[in-house]
Order: sequence, then structure tokens, then C-alpha cells
Amino acid sequence: MSKTIIHTDKAPAAIGAYSQAVRAGNTVYVSGQIPLVPETMQLVSDDFEEQAHQVFKNLRAVCEAAGGNLNDIVKVNAYLTDLANFATFNRVMEEYFAQPFPARAAVGVASLPRGAAVEAEAVLVLE
Repeated sequence: MSKTIIHTDKAPAAIGAYSQAVRAGNTVYVSGQIPLVPETMQLVSDDFEEQAHQVFKNLRAVCEAAGGNLNDIVKVNAYLTDLANFATFNRVMEEYFAQPFPARAAVGVASLPRGAAVEAEAVLVLE
């Protein structure tokens, strides 16, 4: 099976040795997105809620570049530097997905790249 590399300028460029996403068959594996503004490659702000929104905007841009949308996502892995933000993350996520929601894991971590407070990666399946 071949793989296709997905890239868009509407999401932050990779800041390491990885692709924004890779499609294998009908499955797209979206790399972790932190709350960088694509045009500036800087954090959107220090506010957790604004960071969470930017993460989902970045995920949406990569999903669209792959030919899908957020509702094609079947699994999200989220990483938060402070689990006290868990409820806020849930509330923000509900603004971007329709029910039934994808499967998800949320993990507390010590730190994330560029000092971000949140990161999320996803797997989507296209028709």
C-alpha cells in the first residue's frame, strides 16, 4: 500500500522530522497540532481556551487538505500540561465536532513543544 503525504500552508509547518499528515489507503494520520498560528509560527496566546481553539483550527486545516473534515475523525489523542483544563478542552472540542463524537484519550504531560499548553493528534477515515 502506498502512502501520500498531506501538507497545507493553512496549518503550521512541521517543526521536526515529520509530515503534517500521512494518508495510507482511506486512513489519514494527522500529526500532533499545537496552537501555532500558521502565518507567524507563534503561539496564538497564553490563554488555554484560545490555544485549544487554535489546535482544532489547525487540525481542521489538515483534515481539509486531506479531503475530509473534522467529522471524519475517528480518534483524537489530546495532551494537556494541566489537567485542570480538561473541562475547558471538552467544551471547546464540542464546538468543532458533531455527535457522535470520535473516540478520544486525554493525557496530562509535563511539557509540550514551544511552551504550548495543549496538543492534539487525530486519525480520520475517508470515504
